[in-house]
Parts: sequence; C-alpha cells; structure tokens
Amino acid sequence: MSHTPNAFGRKTGGDGTNTFGVNFLLRRPHDTGMEHEAYLDGLDAPSERAVSFLDVRELPPPEPLTETMNRLAALDGETVFVQLNDREPKFLYPKLDDRGFAYCSAEREDGVVTAIWDP
Repeated sequence: MSHTPNAFGRKTGGDGTNTFGVNFLLRRPHDTGMEHEAYLDGLDAPSERAVSFLDVRELPPPEPLTETMNRLAALDGETVFVQLNDREPKFLYPKLDDRGFAYCSAEREDGVVTAIWDP
C-alpha cells in the first residue's frame, strides 16, 4: 500500500484508516481447514488448473468486489480463481460477463463458493 497522500490529502495504508480517514479493523482471513482445490468439488469448473483462493466473508462491501476484481486482473489462463463469500456475489456476475470470464457458484456449509476462470 502507498503511504503517500491520496486525492483527499490523507495518507492511506498501514495505519488502519481508509481514504476517508475512518478507522477500521484489519482482519485475517478465516482458516477454512480445507484445501482450496476442494472448493471446486461439485462445480462445473476446470479441475486440472492451479487454484488462487480468496476468502472475503468478513470484508465489508464493496471490498469483496474490489479485491476480487483486482485479483482477476492478474489472473493467467492457467488458474481458476475461487472466492468464498458469506453471500451470493450478485454484483460480481455482470462484471465477469462484461470481461468474458466463465464462472459458477454453489452454496456450501461455510458460504458461497464462486469459481472464476478464463475460458
């Protein structure tokens, strides 16, 4: 993260405040206890590719969408991106359609799993 002033003249990153100077709690992702590849079981997603995993269940909106889109920008054609969310990511689907990604979602015991890949 950058520690230089943003458009609002505030420094961002590292100090637990966002762009608007509001304090927030930095959290660690859940330890799901599952191998990330196991989230692909039962989904119509390529299983022979590497898996990039992101647990966004504790992130407040719009961070799950923002973080997912940032990670997808660096996704190569040989990797399936797997997002674990506490709800269906309805605002993500149109963005994936616009960018030509293939995806599928399924509700699981610990959240909604969405697999995203370059077809």
